[in-house]
Amino acid sequence: MFKLTSSHPTREAEALYEYIQKNYGVKMIAAAQECPGRRHDLEVDFLKQETGALPAMRGLDFIHDDYDGVTERAIAWSKLGGIVTICWHTGVIENTYPASQSELPDFDKILTPGSPENMLMLSRWERAANALYRLKEAGIPVLWRPFHEFDGQWFWWGKGGPEFFKELWKTMHKKFTGEYGLDNLIWVLGYSGAVKPGWYPGDGFVDVAGSDNYDATTNFSAYKKLLEITQKPLAFHEVGKIPDIDEFFREGCVWSWFMTWHTRYLIEDNGPEAMKKIYADPRVVTMEKLK
Repeated sequence: MFKLTSSHPTREAEALYEYIQKNYGVKMIAAAQECPGRRHDLEVDFLKQETGALPAMRGLDFIHDDYDGVTERAIAWSKLGGIVTICWHTGVIENTYPASQSELPDFDKILTPGSPENMLMLSRWERAANALYRLKEAGIPVLWRPFHEFDGQWFWWGKGGPEFFKELWKTMHKKFTGEYGLDNLIWVLGYSGAVKPGWYPGDGFVDVAGSDNYDATTNFSAYKKLLEITQKPLAFHEVGKIPDIDEFFREGCVWSWFMTWHTRYLIEDNGPEAMKKIYADPRVVTMEKLK
């Protein structure tokens, strides 16, 4: 069984990571990403109403500087008994989805300590770190998924190429676990569906690897590629329409968790009947089945 990459992980983070590893390949944890707009509970309310169950894991996003709101909802979710995962669509200058795609920082200067670009990036990191520290104080482990879909290269953090990205990832990992003492984090490296070679920062900086895909398949090709990169747990960290659960097991592609994306991807692309069947499957872990 793998140890967390943090030097002194919290007891709660260790327990969650152990749970993930024990279930990996046997059951899949159900997760749902919340909409970052006004109706943050749209997805979980839909699932509870239509399936009678809640997802075991809730996905949140520090987008739009919603640090306080995300922290409060994460604490409330944890009190219900659920698991928390957080991603972050952000630019260096603006904390918005468009900025995460359109901004093009100087890739040399942004990693040069003391440069204006570096200081600007670190000031934004500090705000996220403070929110994550509040969750540490509350005893909440976080599946932390920054810089996702990096190998797709549509977000700024991937546009500098694999060597830049690996250094960026390692820099955040060292700063968050070292300077900020965020040993409640489980580091989730989220590839795109392509899973291109040459982007992996190394097992010393990754706790869970994963891929996302919206083509209504099990994402098996990405799963096979990831197995060639690392033996750590693998997650289907973003999915649109979920195929029949039998397909995952038939193909030998049993992800640690699958996370439906928000609004129409859950409600329209899947729908009530499909989600009712999925959440009732004994191989799918909802909040009510967490043990």
